[in-house]
Parts: sequence; structure tokens; C-alpha cells
Amino acid sequence: MNNPLLAWLFQHYRLDLSFYTFVGVMLLTLVSKQLVLLVPGFKAAYVLNKTTYEKKLEKPVYAANHKWNRKWALLFMVVIWGMIVPFCLTLKMKPWWSMLLDIGIILMVYDFFYYLTHRFVFHDGGPLLWMHAVHHQQHNPCRMDSSYIHPLEVAIGLGLYVATIFVLSRFMGEFNVATIIITWVAFTQINLHNHDLWEPERFPGKYLAYAAQMHHNHHTKFTGGNFATITLLYDWMFGTLDDGRGWGKNKVKASA
Repeated sequence: MNNPLLAWLFQHYRLDLSFYTFVGVMLLTLVSKQLVLLVPGFKAAYVLNKTTYEKKLEKPVYAANHKWNRKWALLFMVVIWGMIVPFCLTLKMKPWWSMLLDIGIILMVYDFFYYLTHRFVFHDGGPLLWMHAVHHQQHNPCRMDSSYIHPLEVAIGLGLYVATIFVLSRFMGEFNVATIIITWVAFTQINLHNHDLWEPERFPGKYLAYAAQMHHNHHTKFTGGNFATITLLYDWMFGTLDDGRGWGKNKVKASA
């Protein structure tokens, strides 16, 4: 093949592996959901969030937003799984510790750039503040409110995540299918859980309640902190942790 670009595309494009990865994500999501629902605390949270979501769907504007995003989702999935992910995958195995390291690097690199985007583009006088305001209409979100969002913001968020995988694969080598399956499920479930209504006394512990509450602090007011989504590490590093009283110049001192 005379064209170097076409030769590279032909060599690295693995639609078959992308399809296997997509199916793996769906299966792992389904199986893990059934397993966690065996835990009483998780089941109680699931029922609470499902009931809240169904009640919110009675509002035409709320239902229209979710319907709008479902229409866009098909296009996003075609672009992601058909045009980007196929260039990032391999079946070559790595040591288990190396795969865990890859998972951690993908999530934390993504979270760093998401933190910057969320803080300086969607908040803090950023140019797309108007777009992110749609998501912030939900001041006390439930699990499915992670999808109550402007479709263009969905494209930006997913695009940032997939771009992270693509760019890292150019430096670190193509990722094993299992690595991307696990990473994708972790990415989606963490984002969903951030919006969960969660009762702190429920098993499996206080951290899940704490993580959800910290993101709810972000939703309470548009000037709230906690801009990262995978962990609170970058908020801690850059001084934007918000315990419910705001952060920085917006922080309100606790009453005596």
C-alpha cells in the first residue's frame, strides 16, 4: 500500500476488537448490577433512585431532556466504538499489575483534564457555563440525573474520555480489551454513583455516601467546588474541596 496513512489505518484498525469490548462492557455492567443488588444497601439505594427518577419523569421538560439524549447517544456510540476505540485495542496480554496500572493511569489522566474542563470551561465564568447550567437544574440529583445534561456536553465529556484512551495508547501502546472493559465500566459507574441518593448508614460503608454527598454539594449551588469526577484528589490538590460550605472565596464559615 503506497499511502503511509492508509497503511497505518489498515494495520491498526480493529473493529472486531472494538465490538468485543463493547459487548464486554454491556455484559460486565449487567452482571455487576445483578451482583451488587444482592447487597441490601445497594438494593435500597437502587430502589430510592429508581423511584425518584420515575417521579421526575412525570415532568415533561425532564422527560424531554432524557429522550433528547437517547437520540444523540446512538451517534456518539457509532463514532466512539466505530471510529476511535478500534485504534486503541489489542489482545496481547500484560502482567496483571501492568493492566491495573493502565486502568489507574487512564482514569486519573482523564480526571485531571475533566477537572480543568469542568472548572474553567463549565464553571468559574467559563465559555460553556450556559450549557452546563442545564445539568445544574437538578439541585438534589438522583442516579439518572447524570444523564440530565445538554447533548453537546455529553459529547465533550465522552470525547475527553475517549481522547484520553486514544492519546495514551499512542504513548503506552494499545490497551488490552479487558483493560478498556474494566476502565469503561468503572468510568460510567463512578459517574452514576456521584449522583446517587445514598443513605450513609447503609452497608457497604461511609465512603460511598461521602463520595455521593460531595458531588451533591457541587450541585447545590453553581459556585460549589468538587470539580473532579473519578476521585477528589485534584480538588484536594488545587483547593476546591467543598464540604457543603463552598470553597475559596465562596466558602462560608461554619456558624459557631
